[in-house]
Amino acid sequence: MTDVNDPNRQNILVIGSGGREHALAWALARSPRVDHVYVAPGNAGTEWPASPNPAAMQPRAAASNVPIPVDDFTALLDFALDHAIALTVVGPEVPLTLGLVDVFQQAELPVFGPVQAAAQLEGSKQFAKDFMAEYAIPTADYRVFSDYGAAREYVEAQTGPLVVKASGLAAGKGVIVCDTPAEALAALDQIMRDRAFGAAGDLVVIEERLTGPEVSLLAFSDGRTVVPMPPVRDHKRAYDGDQGPNTGGMGVFTHPPDVSAADIEEIVRRVLQPAVDGMAERGAPYVGVLYAGMIATPAGWQTLEFNCRFGDPETQVILPLLETDLYEVLLACVEGRLSEVDIRWKPGACASVVLASPGYPGSYPKGLPITGLDSLDDHPNVIAFHAGTTRADGQVVTTGGRVLGITALGDDLPAAVDNAYEALTAVHFDNMQYRRDIGRTGANR
Repeated sequence: MTDVNDPNRQNILVIGSGGREHALAWALARSPRVDHVYVAPGNAGTEWPASPNPAAMQPRAAASNVPIPVDDFTALLDFALDHAIALTVVGPEVPLTLGLVDVFQQAELPVFGPVQAAAQLEGSKQFAKDFMAEYAIPTADYRVFSDYGAAREYVEAQTGPLVVKASGLAAGKGVIVCDTPAEALAALDQIMRDRAFGAAGDLVVIEERLTGPEVSLLAFSDGRTVVPMPPVRDHKRAYDGDQGPNTGGMGVFTHPPDVSAADIEEIVRRVLQPAVDGMAERGAPYVGVLYAGMIATPAGWQTLEFNCRFGDPETQVILPLLETDLYEVLLACVEGRLSEVDIRWKPGACASVVLASPGYPGSYPKGLPITGLDSLDDHPNVIAFHAGTTRADGQVVTTGGRVLGITALGDDLPAAVDNAYEALTAVHFDNMQYRRDIGRTGANR
């Protein structure tokens, strides 16, 4: 067992099972201060042996899975206590919005992520919109409804395009973008009458539809200081040309060419810092990653949404560019001294292409054998982040909709994209689907 008081030999617990958690475990395992990374519950990609002399993108510390669900707070807390966990990193939104960070803080265990009160920025779209209005954070005009009839009456009085959102958590799929009021009425039926997203649709937020290129800007926060990460753009639609249904993300890339350093500074000044300051004013200091989904409209930058954690698949292209020790950064956030850390980023760009199960984002088969992953060892600037995988009889097989994120570094964005697509040709499972235009254009709307 590792001594929690030894500053150079620390055990880390990462909570979650997706590509984001694989990327977090991988980045933390590259720290010379980390001895072992545990992932609860993890996937087929989040277990590996220690490598004292790692090459290229290989992690240094060992990682292993722990069969504890993300919502079993008692078991997670007991594990952290029994294994001298020096830092717990919470990946998904559900345990954050349910208050896992609060539970760990009450036990005086270091934990990275916002408390439940602050995580409402993602857990309730109504809360987020009201919060933005209170703190003058730019966002679209909106109305909130709990009554279907009133919501329908409001939509029927509109003439332009709308966005209809289930207010609660809906695994990234509770937002329906509508070109016409008729489509918005159909979205209302889907959410409020058909209960497509369950209790998440008890309240709906209806807002004007904004147009323009979108960008995601994530930032580290210790409750006061805000440090932005490289801007990223993901592709939500299932098919090439931004066609088809919305997904959790089919690919992502860093440094969109239409986002400048001045744009980043403006988003930090007008959106991220006011949000962190507002939470501090409310007595719920925001410690963790604050994710702002932004859109550049003719009237300027507007906020589409907040997420209260690392994004998925955004994390998979951000962390490979992080030059500073991730463990040091997260610990500084938890200890309230982020301003003392020099966060540095590698030059170049990073891109990730998602390999998805046939049928995703609808129903899809599970248990499809995956081949060719070993071939990626021949690509020093490529890593496959596992999302929906498990092991069965010694074979890596599919178990989710988004299966793998083939992620590559490059001297610039075109090189990173080319490297990812070249590498994925060796990976195979039956009828896998992926977009062939990730990062090929500067914008994804």
